[in-house]
Amino acid sequence: MIRKFLFVTLLSLIPFFPAHAFDHSHAQWDALTKKHVVWLPGGHASQVDYKGFQADRQALKAYLGGVSSVNQADYDGWSKSQKLAFLINAYNAFTVELILTGYPEVKSIKDLGSLIRSPWKKKFFTLLGKEHGLDDIEQGMIRAPGSFDEARIHMALNCASIGCPALRDEAYVADKLDAQFEDSVVRFLSDRSRNRFNDQGGRLEMSKIFDWYGKDFAARSGSVEAWLARYADKLADEPKVQQTIRDRKAKLEFLDYDWALNDKK
Repeated sequence: MIRKFLFVTLLSLIPFFPAHAFDHSHAQWDALTKKHVVWLPGGHASQVDYKGFQADRQALKAYLGGVSSVNQADYDGWSKSQKLAFLINAYNAFTVELILTGYPEVKSIKDLGSLIRSPWKKKFFTLLGKEHGLDDIEQGMIRAPGSFDEARIHMALNCASIGCPALRDEAYVADKLDAQFEDSVVRFLSDRSRNRFNDQGGRLEMSKIFDWYGKDFAARSGSVEAWLARYADKLADEPKVQQTIRDRKAKLEFLDYDWALNDKK
């Protein structure tokens, strides 16, 4: 009870920013993730306390309301990093809101779709003056050619699933964006349950993300294998294997994706 009182008090101290002066620290989302996202041992993956988010849903809606109030003219005046941090936080926060529409019954974000429309196609929020779904943010805005051209966003966007890279316990902010991306990449690639070198097969077994979005990584480094070579020391412990990865001699295969909800147990 005291903890809840202190959290509500903290939120009340966060200044209100009108649409023309958007809070680029994303303080409301930062406070919510600090309270409701927990890192698992090893720090490679996180779990989300959706029950806790449900209890603080008004605070989540207050943040999302601020996000939705931003108009196109103000957005166009922001820096590239401010835009990207804004879109990533919006995607992650609206994903949590989508899960809450079916929680606690929902066991996977896929439960919230239908035979004719995936949950990512569902238009359930307003952004920059238009009705949008999650795919519009990821595919239409962030991945639009020439907009950001940043492959590391695939370790920052969270799809509420165990197979997905971790939701961070903080908001993405423009002046720390590069460091946050790099940290998220290292944490994800170091997770042997989702990315690993198979000694017996002599192959790299990687998350399906590198299959689905292979062209994004190839666009940055020439190929997925070349992009992964930069992180050889995160993908394997033995120097000989690391060199194999750097030399791009490891065959690439992709693991099945776990779509179960990343709910806190």
